[in-house]
Amino acid sequence: MVEQDGPEKRGRLSRPLVLDAAVALVDREGLTALTMRRLAAELGVESMALYRYTPGKEALLDGLIEAFFTEVNARLRTTAGRAAPLRGSRPGEPAWRTELRRIAQAFATVAHAHPEILPLVATRPLTVPVARRPAPVLDLTEHILAVLGRAGFDDAAALTVYRAFVAWNLGCLLVDKRQLVDNADEPEPVLRLGLHRLPAAEYPRLRALVPRFADFDDEGELLSGLDSLLDGMPEVPLDAFYNGGAS
Repeated sequence: MVEQDGPEKRGRLSRPLVLDAAVALVDREGLTALTMRRLAAELGVESMALYRYTPGKEALLDGLIEAFFTEVNARLRTTAGRAAPLRGSRPGEPAWRTELRRIAQAFATVAHAHPEILPLVATRPLTVPVARRPAPVLDLTEHILAVLGRAGFDDAAALTVYRAFVAWNLGCLLVDKRQLVDNADEPEPVLRLGLHRLPAAEYPRLRALVPRFADFDDEGELLSGLDSLLDGMPEVPLDAFYNGGAS
């Protein structure tokens, strides 16, 4: 057997390194390419070396979620307290709305960097009890709920705003502006996307609008829709302001 000179051989293999390699592989080739054997090859180790850091493929998928939210939380830490106004911010808006905008922008940035992982982020946590979700997921959830609690929302209102906020962000980002390509070598958008397979008389709007999906300002639409959504949320009780809850 040829000896490997990968990270395990040099004693540098770690869970963060394994997850970083998994994310890079999925970014490059998609979720279908992710197997324990392929990941081991990427790291230059034997497959069995990975089981010390992730016990199997299912745990590795959870690891992708962990890595995604770790990156979101890291972006939030690095942008905390910056003086520059956030895109779309309104003069005099309450601090809790500014913070939700900052979270939405950080989440969108990471989602755009890892579009292949986003569908997993939206669906896999639903199959895992809350207490067993990766710590970075719980950390972000706790942060959002704490922001709403400090703003003065009671428990019921905080959960309403939280659910609406998460649903809007995931839903908006999952409406993928980068449509799956039917023929990558075809320069004509209708043919490249395979829309010529749709009868023009039956699907005129799809044929006309789908090629434009890549042109819209997705971050602007995300934040504009978020403002509209939050405008319709329960109001913070007035006494919360006098008790310092909106600070």
